[in-house]
Amino acid sequence: MNPKVLNLVLFLILLLLPVSCVKFKNLHEEKEGESGGVTTLSYIYPFKDESKNIVAEILIQADDTIDLSSVEAEIPYLKYNKSWLFLMTQDDCTHSAYCSTWASIHGKPLTKNYYYDADHLKAGDLPPDAYYLGKTLGSTDGVGNEVRFSFTTTLAPEADWMNEKPKVNVGFNSNYYRFYRKTGLVWSSVIEMLNYGVGIAFHDVITANVNNSDSIKIHFEKSQEIILNKTLGRGCKTLAEPNGNKTYVTAAQNYELIQTMTAQVGAEILYPFQVKDDLKKKLLDRDFFEPDQIKNDISSQLILRKEERKVVHIGLHGTDSKWANFFLWLNDTYGKDGDDSVWVPNMEEYYEYNYYRTHGSVEKTITNNVLKIIVTLPSDQYFYYPSVTVNLKGLKKDNITSISTNNSITGFSHGNYENGVMLNIDCRKFLVEHATHFVEQYGENKTESNKQDAIYFVNMLKDSDKKKELLQRIN
Repeated sequence: MNPKVLNLVLFLILLLLPVSCVKFKNLHEEKEGESGGVTTLSYIYPFKDESKNIVAEILIQADDTIDLSSVEAEIPYLKYNKSWLFLMTQDDCTHSAYCSTWASIHGKPLTKNYYYDADHLKAGDLPPDAYYLGKTLGSTDGVGNEVRFSFTTTLAPEADWMNEKPKVNVGFNSNYYRFYRKTGLVWSSVIEMLNYGVGIAFHDVITANVNNSDSIKIHFEKSQEIILNKTLGRGCKTLAEPNGNKTYVTAAQNYELIQTMTAQVGAEILYPFQVKDDLKKKLLDRDFFEPDQIKNDISSQLILRKEERKVVHIGLHGTDSKWANFFLWLNDTYGKDGDDSVWVPNMEEYYEYNYYRTHGSVEKTITNNVLKIIVTLPSDQYFYYPSVTVNLKGLKKDNITSISTNNSITGFSHGNYENGVMLNIDCRKFLVEHATHFVEQYGENKTESNKQDAIYFVNMLKDSDKKKELLQRIN
């Protein structure tokens, strides 16, 4: 072979060699930011493989002081036996949904003058005025375990700006253009919020005719396809009506995958302790109030019997330090650092919980002093929160000598409530793998915030050798 040709061939072989050495991790993908740096942000809980139509079993060995035949089992109106419900839906796919609403709840940095994305947080590239509330915000599961507040953010899947790759430039302080407010959320931030349990909803779609329900429905379908692609299979079943346009509601009624909807005008007021049906396709009311108005609304509800209380459902646009302080007040007054009376799920989770309550079943059998509880949770499309509270009226924790669960249950806690024992069961299929991710994240970057996240997700697990191992890795 001609020496020049041989040299060219060898050069091409050497050039191609690195390609064959690229390694791919399951559910991880390296994404290159505009700055030229590479930030790994692509871990996402495998929603598309979530468990469906679950049958969960709990075996309870009791002492001989209790008549097990007198024990009554039920799923209560609200999870963890909370006495009132608070919901938040944030419109316009706004940038602050990540760096203000989500960040304040999960103890992440806040900023009064700038904005940031998940890429920045991961790299430690933060605005110069970053500050912290000093704790995470939430309530408890009724037996001492933290349950952080959640909310629903709307998406704009057809908008190109959601595909923007944030510029990451650690240590660069000649200017802070990379921390200016973007048009809205980028996908990497959405994915991070999903990992923490935030819900998603449709809002505006890009159509030339917002008064044509058929056109809007077509764009719902296009948006759904984009969402599924960007999140590796996590679908959307919620609508937050935009601009009071009831054409969106008509389109959602005709699009079978949208199951729950909210609007600020012409909608049904929800009274959680009076709900008898599954709420499918119901348009539920929300209000756009300022924090002081919300506090007054809460006070007006809490003077009523719980059976007469309506949900406090607020709509949000941009959030800032004023709202962060409100979320802190909610935690300190009615959450885990207050009277612990409120449940704050996202709209999807509440819808699913009520669906399980109305369509599911709780059966019991008794053999000697062993009580077997069988909980059936039938699922619908795009269900991601297979988790309920089961009350055992007439039984106390002191009566229990041992308790065990089947493999369908991955997260579990129990303890006394007012009328008996409450069982909190979580049947998410990959809860152990999810907790392991946050432990590994802490191992790679030992910040106090990462440590608290790791503890939080590990504490969701039922007692096991794996849970003990993960806690040891954290400590």
